[in-house]
Amino acid sequence: MVQRDTWATRTGFLLAAIGAAVGLGNVWRFPFATGEGGGAAFLLVYLLFIAIVGFPAILAEFVVGRSTQRNPVGALREVGSNGWKYAGAIVVATGFLILSYYSVVAGWFMRYFLLGFTDSYAGHLSEYEEAAAGEDVTEAMIMFEELAVGLDSLVFHTLFMALTVGIVALGIRRGIEVAVKIMVPSLIILLLGLAVWAATLPEAGAAYSYYLNPEFDVIRTEWTEILPAAAGQAFYSIGLGMGILITYASYLGEDRNLAEDGAIIIGFDTAIAFLVGLVVFPVIISGGADPGQQAVGAIFFSLTDAFTQVTAGRWIGLIFFGTVAIAALSSAISVLEVTTSYLIDEWGIERWKAALGMGGGIYVLGLPVTYDLIFLDLLDLFADAILLVFGGLLVMLLVGWYTPQFAVQELEKGIGDLGSLGHIWIWALRVPVVIVLIVSLALGVMDYIDFLTEDFASWINENS
Repeated sequence: MVQRDTWATRTGFLLAAIGAAVGLGNVWRFPFATGEGGGAAFLLVYLLFIAIVGFPAILAEFVVGRSTQRNPVGALREVGSNGWKYAGAIVVATGFLILSYYSVVAGWFMRYFLLGFTDSYAGHLSEYEEAAAGEDVTEAMIMFEELAVGLDSLVFHTLFMALTVGIVALGIRRGIEVAVKIMVPSLIILLLGLAVWAATLPEAGAAYSYYLNPEFDVIRTEWTEILPAAAGQAFYSIGLGMGILITYASYLGEDRNLAEDGAIIIGFDTAIAFLVGLVVFPVIISGGADPGQQAVGAIFFSLTDAFTQVTAGRWIGLIFFGTVAIAALSSAISVLEVTTSYLIDEWGIERWKAALGMGGGIYVLGLPVTYDLIFLDLLDLFADAILLVFGGLLVMLLVGWYTPQFAVQELEKGIGDLGSLGHIWIWALRVPVVIVLIVSLALGVMDYIDFLTEDFASWINENS
């Protein structure tokens, strides 16, 4: 069997786990999902999910990974029985699927970052004035539609996946750990600076009200849409349900306090997601855009428009899109590590070959997204609302109902006797976590069926 890597330092592990959590899930999906969910109403439900589901669930994935020192397939098989390897396969497949379109979206941020070097965003938008004349769209929307598909999208999808594969191929210590020690602190510093700047914008007060003052009537009337979206976002944001935390914990020693590490990761993830909202919504509202605009490219054309309206918008935009590109890469290497570790553990393939093989497969799966954005919706809705939640549910059932005594004993390593706290944790997994995930999964399946029978069916008819 190929020798497995280990973390050189605790800081490296924590930064890698935080980096996995704070990528596009927090910077692209979180503002997009929050806007669709009504602002503060979605934020409140999301934070409840993080507290009720996120922390108990992260500990469940940690104990599975550390106790077995295996990838998700091997870990679930060893903790449960041979049949549980199929649950592990679902978890690995989820990460594989997510990274395929994630890479395309990350390429968009790289492209917009480079736009800021060549001209102001206003200058770029001026090229689309004629195309937008008399149409019910803005120049920024047309520019996004042009850059999001076609050759531009393909080139940057290729570049992003090449960077991701290169880092993972170097290994845990020489690749991932070195990269995250640079990227994650840089990301936090840049976001803090952007949040301070955003607070000076003319409509910052209105933005904070939209983002921080929940309307409970919205939660009451729209809960069937907000609940699965918030659950999926919570799992997406933290990295649950796609095997990242199982895989990263598999490189840990038994002396580590998993509860402490989990709390740090959850805390940083939530704080950064919250911080992103403090940056994005003041910019969008000050620029005169609609923060609730429901489109996967909303953050691109809303912010691009906004950066033409604010002082030093070109440079702020360049910093913002560059920050997101850093965040995207920190998450992507984590997801690719899950699939790479599977080939290393289960098939004995050398790391560089495993990274290249899995990266190549992921790259090919993402190609349709560079052709038409309907495929982004097709993949993202399935991964976010169904696969992530289903995979997470299976892990919770395994730990909470199938092997609870083992789980508590593993968690106590590095902590000491948990006493009644161990039972509380298990029952949190068994009841509120499982119930919330089952309800969210059912609602997610119904939403996805609606998408397939309406939007996707219409696209097929139009293109047949």
